[in-house]
Amino acid sequence: MPQPAFIDEPSSPFGSGLPAEAMVAHLTAQPGVQRVPSPKLTLFLRRAFLDPETCTAIIARIDAQRRPSTISDYNGDAAFRTSETCDLDPNDPAVAAVEAKIMAFTGLDPAFGEPMQGQRYAIGQEFKGHTDYFEPSGVDYERFCSVAGNRTWTVMIYLNEPEAGGATRFKAIDKIVQPETGKLLAWNNRRVDGTPNPATIHQGMKVRSGVKYVITKWFRERPWGW
Repeated sequence: MPQPAFIDEPSSPFGSGLPAEAMVAHLTAQPGVQRVPSPKLTLFLRRAFLDPETCTAIIARIDAQRRPSTISDYNGDAAFRTSETCDLDPNDPAVAAVEAKIMAFTGLDPAFGEPMQGQRYAIGQEFKGHTDYFEPSGVDYERFCSVAGNRTWTVMIYLNEPEAGGATRFKAIDKIVQPETGKLLAWNNRRVDGTPNPATIHQGMKVRSGVKYVITKWFRERPWGW
């Protein structure tokens, strides 16, 4: 069966998410950005990236259309990911506005982005330690990567602050990021040589009180095209 005729290089000067110096320089130059000092992975934070009104609007959409979250390469642990997920409508003006803001912030080509998702974590729910890229040796690798390739960059935004718990822990660098309304995290899922970076392993820790909402935007090696 012939492969889709996708090119490897997009029109964006930063490519599909390779850790080029220009990409890092673009993010570093954004107002209010902090880069986490670590040689193991490229991770940026930006507080108050979204205003509270926008966050509230997206939360309402997640609540209206949430479903149980799933994982690839099921490991037999039914409690590995216990959140709920919402596939956000890219034609919704509120969703489209957030996507446009993410593109301007990252400089990434929108053609390489997956549709944005929302996640909801109630009390006791979590997502245990995982990476966002698909393991090349995994049984689901061909299913998820045959068209658009593997994931490159992740952009995640907290939409609210639960009363307790719900932090994101990057185990390999001993970094815990607390949820704050509108705070953005962006990280490269690959090493300098383009191979998947296991140091990006992270955990959505259990919510102890309240509810946590986030949105996630992943980028791929080739145009999305599904």
